[in-house]
Amino acid sequence: MKYAIINGIILDGTVEMVPVKGKTILIDGKTITDIIDRSVTPAGYKTIDLNGRYIMPGLINMHVHLAGNGKPQKKQRDNTKLVNLIFSNPLSARAAYFLVRNYAKIALMSGQTTIRTVGGLKDLDTTVRDEINAGKYTGPRILAANEGISVPHGHMAGSVAITAGSIEEALKHIDHLKETKADFVKLMITGGVMDAKEKGVPGEMKMDPGMIKAACDHAHALGFIVAAHTESSEGVKAALANGVDSIEHGAAPDDEMIRLFKQRNAFVTTTISPALPYALFDRSVSNATEVEQYNGKVVFDGIVECAKAALANGIPVALGNDVGCPWITQYDFWRELVYFHQYTGVSNRFALHTATEVNAKLAGIGDITGTIEKGKCADLIVTRENPLDDLKALRNVQMVMARGTLIAHPKVHRKKIVDRELDRFI
Repeated sequence: MKYAIINGIILDGTVEMVPVKGKTILIDGKTITDIIDRSVTPAGYKTIDLNGRYIMPGLINMHVHLAGNGKPQKKQRDNTKLVNLIFSNPLSARAAYFLVRNYAKIALMSGQTTIRTVGGLKDLDTTVRDEINAGKYTGPRILAANEGISVPHGHMAGSVAITAGSIEEALKHIDHLKETKADFVKLMITGGVMDAKEKGVPGEMKMDPGMIKAACDHAHALGFIVAAHTESSEGVKAALANGVDSIEHGAAPDDEMIRLFKQRNAFVTTTISPALPYALFDRSVSNATEVEQYNGKVVFDGIVECAKAALANGIPVALGNDVGCPWITQYDFWRELVYFHQYTGVSNRFALHTATEVNAKLAGIGDITGTIEKGKCADLIVTRENPLDDLKALRNVQMVMARGTLIAHPKVHRKKIVDRELDRFI
């Protein structure tokens, strides 16, 4: 299709973006071919009249688990047992595939035209990615790690991460990721909030530094970058010192950590969303234990402080919302932008710029997407109100275009309890 998008107010995704009126965006197939004065729209294009609504690059979510739906839980479940049960027979395994595929569609309907999956069920993420790329159905661009690499009793071991009991097993899995054409490697270096059994010890080191280094060296030799789940200062520093390229979550910073970030030329993916319910909800709502709430606050504060320190020291910051954790749905990435503005003090403009151009560059696709400009992919969303005034405008997108495919009236089914409880904090 060839589209001429008229009467829209353009927010181009750049750091100095300002609303621009009076332009027509021309799209041919997947590509923005030109941005011209409205008065000279050429013939042969299907016109889309935005009637004064705002158009901007599609959102890019840098930390997603496609197997989760964000449903609140009254108690922890045994994810390893559940995954083993799912893949114990072909019918339930097939159902898991359709679930992952549907969650990718929900992400797109909410305005996420690119997602970066950081731990999934077996090879389902690359399977869905490849089918979307082949045009079998519409979905977001997916950058997939498939299963992460954990260790016995490590974070997400046996669910969305394989359990590597030795360096050899970890390297063998990286070879498998190469075979399935995964986009990058994910390591589970520390525990998380739910793994800690005592107050003050979330993010306990699980993966030995020797395994971290061997995995990073092997991954880099195969052309991968390496992302790592890290929720303690010790874990962040061990990850960076041994070759990790992106820190997922973060922790309380110090001078050594800042030095290692710069030395490694690494970035941090800030994920305020999943820690917030544990840290700030009343326990009668979150169903967290006292230990989990205490540790949730430690992680929440560490993530925020790490992001602030990174911004202050010129370290790149990406945004993701850890979809799949309790209370964190496939359609609520817009909340992460709100929290980023609210808790680190960045402007609405900078938050939107981060979720578009910055995330694209850090994901290695900055030449393809992330801004509205000639030659870039037609990954676009439309809102009624201006997100530079209020980021909550992103809550209900009016239109989505993914690689030139138009979804004129995107809809998602929202969970009322999630909206009610999370809305108290925005």
